Amino acid sequence: MDALIRMTAREVVARLAKGEVSPLDLIDLAEKRIAETDGAINALPTRCFERARDKAKALMQKRPVSPPPGYLHGLPVAIKDLAEVAGVRTTFGSPIYADHVPARSDLQVEILEAHGATVVAKSNTPEFGAGAQTFNEVLGTTANPWNTALTPGGSSGGAAAALAAGQVWLASGSDLGGSLRIPAAFCGVVGLRPSPGRVAHGQTALPFDPLSVAGPMARNVGDVALMLDAMSGETFEDPISLPPPATPFLRAIERPVAPKRVAFHPTLNLTPVDPEVAEVCRRAAQSFAGLGAEVEEETLDFGDAEAMFQTFRAVGFAARHQPLLESHRDQLKPEVIWNIEAGLKRSARDIAEAERGRTALWRRVLAFFEKFELLLCPTTLVPPFDHHQRYLSELGGVKFPTYVSWLIPTFAVTLTACPAISIPCGFTASGLPIGLQMVGRPRGEAALLAAAHLFEQAHDFHRRVPLDPRG
Repeated sequence: MDALIRMTAREVVARLAKGEVSPLDLIDLAEKRIAETDGAINALPTRCFERARDKAKALMQKRPVSPPPGYLHGLPVAIKDLAEVAGVRTTFGSPIYADHVPARSDLQVEILEAHGATVVAKSNTPEFGAGAQTFNEVLGTTANPWNTALTPGGSSGGAAAALAAGQVWLASGSDLGGSLRIPAAFCGVVGLRPSPGRVAHGQTALPFDPLSVAGPMARNVGDVALMLDAMSGETFEDPISLPPPATPFLRAIERPVAPKRVAFHPTLNLTPVDPEVAEVCRRAAQSFAGLGAEVEEETLDFGDAEAMFQTFRAVGFAARHQPLLESHRDQLKPEVIWNIEAGLKRSARDIAEAERGRTALWRRVLAFFEKFELLLCPTTLVPPFDHHQRYLSELGGVKFPTYVSWLIPTFAVTLTACPAISIPCGFTASGLPIGLQMVGRPRGEAALLAAAHLFEQAHDFHRRVPLDPRG
């Protein structure tokens, strides 16, 4: 049974479909694995094994005759603690919701369960997903399995750490400014930020928000494609949700087509980058030439991405959390208070300028992707750092003005609405993972997944996750 931990999600699902292993066996295995490893990393502090067993028994009694694309046949998954799971404690990483148990699941959870997923745990996250370091006052700090003194990133840090430790095969993440891509890079796993609307989510304060998305995380690109098929679906409860594609995303992995022209830039002309990170990513980008692609050092003009994103993020925080600032200020962490207040200070002129800037950026995106099929760059500015450090405040003599400013390689891409994936592409001299961010054409998840899969098959980086946490 322990050999199943090292298998891909697709291999395990194939065994489930044939009846060679049961969902109950896998839940037992996940429970055992979490017990063995989570004391070192605190990735999945909230578990719901009995609920999972009840769901698994129901699935086993009613197997679909014609399973939909992405059907998981009872595979255990972890859900980020920002998404509600019916009957399971969901804290959002906040003391305000320390005892919150919702009656209904988020739409993304309902769709996953309709596709045969069994939820075994909630993954840790910073308070309301604020910041790319995973800690909170309710459930504590999550450590990186590559080195438990370091951060796994955030805000989907619990999900990424759980995958790298072999606790589950698939995990959900969410991404506003890089919350899915950054922990994937820091933990040597794969995380996909899909197009807005590709994964439905409901019961949110801002259902029309095009910047914050949910997406799949796994240890390899093919499993991410499988989970994206399991998560995709249109629903009237999410006003921007998209219908699933006519061709499943997993087909892009099975029949990949290599890109012909890609762009790489180590800094996107936005920020300093650690030289070791930049060099590893440069070598990774150049390997696309071996796949037949022309690789050029060029970047999209992101304009004043910092000002635009900070305005949209701040206004979003104010819209979501102003009532909590008024009623529970003493229970909010300083960064959340700052972000809400920053949003309340934004003027109509500020918002109008940001909207005009994003429109101009969109036109440049369209022109850029007429020439290139992919944009490549480092996912993060630095390798994983000490988990006691709240955020990166300086690099190369440049001081970052806010706690999210160091996330600019990912949040600049968020503004484009293009799908983006982080894949492991190499290591530092000390053996820490480095992630390559790959940005695809608008709504081009299939081509993006295909290119990422081809890169992955030419290397072994994705096979080198530690599984057993290292001190």
